[in-house]
Amino acid sequence: MKYLSLLFATLVLIFCSCNRNRTVTNAGQTPPMKVQDSLVDAQDRLMPDGLGSKDADSTKVSATKITPEMAYEGVNNYCHSMYDWSVAEENPSMMYVKMGEETESAYKVIFRSYTGAFVYFYVEKAGGITRMVEYEPALDAESEAGTINLLDYLEKKE
Repeated sequence: MKYLSLLFATLVLIFCSCNRNRTVTNAGQTPPMKVQDSLVDAQDRLMPDGLGSKDADSTKVSATKITPEMAYEGVNNYCHSMYDWSVAEENPSMMYVKMGEETESAYKVIFRSYTGAFVYFYVEKAGGITRMVEYEPALDAESEAGTINLLDYLEKKE
């Protein structure tokens, strides 16, 4: 899993550096613009109110305030869907999810694998974008493991 994440991160960096100077033409209507600029524009349109585009006619996406309970539930659901928990059935202390410290803008949720490795989930309080960092204590090595949208892993309450 660690090597796969490392390979993925390397490929992303290579792809980003290769595309840095590429241009995009908007169906011949506007002059070419850098890909990075178009990505920033797209991101602004998708950001919640007050965080991105100020266009009043754009689709309104309300910012979701994430609670500590939501952060824990979403990470726990993600971990149960992504990792094999059969090992933890016999020894629950080998594999678990627990809350870590809280900052002004994020919650830290910690997953411990049966291998002894940790995945730290940094959940943004405004919106739920979650950055994952893997830590291997035996190697004292830390690596970026990607991001998820926590809201995708919260059970819908009706």
